[in-house]
Amino acid sequence: MRLVLAPMEGLLDAVLRDVLTRVDGYDWAVAEFIRVSDSLLPPRVFKRICPELELGGATRAGTPVRVQLLGSDPACLADNAAQLARLGPPGIDLNFGCPAPTVNRHRGGAVLLDEPELLFAIATAVRKAMPRGMPFTAKMRLGVVDASRALDCARALADGGVEELVVHARTKLDGYHPPAHWEWVGRIADVVSIPVIANGEIWSAADWQRCRAASGVPDVMIGRGAAADPFLVRRIRDSAATMSGHPEDPARRELEWQELRPLLALFWEQVQQKVQPTHAPGRIKQWLNLLRRSFPRAETLYQELRPLRRPVEIDHVLLRHRIVPDAVAQAA
Repeated sequence: MRLVLAPMEGLLDAVLRDVLTRVDGYDWAVAEFIRVSDSLLPPRVFKRICPELELGGATRAGTPVRVQLLGSDPACLADNAAQLARLGPPGIDLNFGCPAPTVNRHRGGAVLLDEPELLFAIATAVRKAMPRGMPFTAKMRLGVVDASRALDCARALADGGVEELVVHARTKLDGYHPPAHWEWVGRIADVVSIPVIANGEIWSAADWQRCRAASGVPDVMIGRGAAADPFLVRRIRDSAATMSGHPEDPARRELEWQELRPLLALFWEQVQQKVQPTHAPGRIKQWLNLLRRSFPRAETLYQELRPLRRPVEIDHVLLRHRIVPDAVAQAA
């Protein structure tokens, strides 16, 4: 079983990757997509989206981070993959899963799933441009409107040289609305000879068990579920070891909240270093909005922070809740 940390545009970026990979061991993570259109991107663009490239391609906790490219021009994607490969990423990933209308209007992401022959051309060109031995993966949805071409798309990517395939078990039209059609992940796994990783609606260890039962695939990529519960990887690994679910334990959640407090402080510190002061409060509220699914104390904190607009106001509330780095907490 392998667990992969997904990107989330605007939230699960290098800052949150750094925080989440300190909690428990992901096998690897994927950075947010880098849009490739009609030019050769300079190295600074790749490093801006994936600053881990300056750290040997891994988070500070040592989790490898693969870099994701998005576009529709095989030659241009190949040129940029070659440029990226010189920076030594742990792997290169292709995005055929993004359902965002602005991305799709420019022929990127999930909209290309109506053209399996183009997927094959892109994968073939990128594979040829990459060094032998560098991992090459892709992420796809089930289709644009329906799953009628899902198997063709998966075969096209595998035949083009993709070595592992993440399948988000919804169509572009589905967006992020439940359910995820995990049985389709299994159908895809049956027709390709490469490993397939399931994605979509994994919020708990019980969800992972249901996904595995429906798809026959043990490996999963987690995005929103990881942000909502930073300890989800631990729960899934515990569940895999025992193959049984664990009843919800309020005492365990309280202990985890204590473990999470310095990580929230680290996130807030790094966010302020990355974004403008006017945008920083929105970022921590965005994460807490997901965390409150899992932690009652996050709900309380979110409601207190919700009306605040200035970082100094956020600081005061976090300090009152003892959301402070370990060194500060020990001195207090």
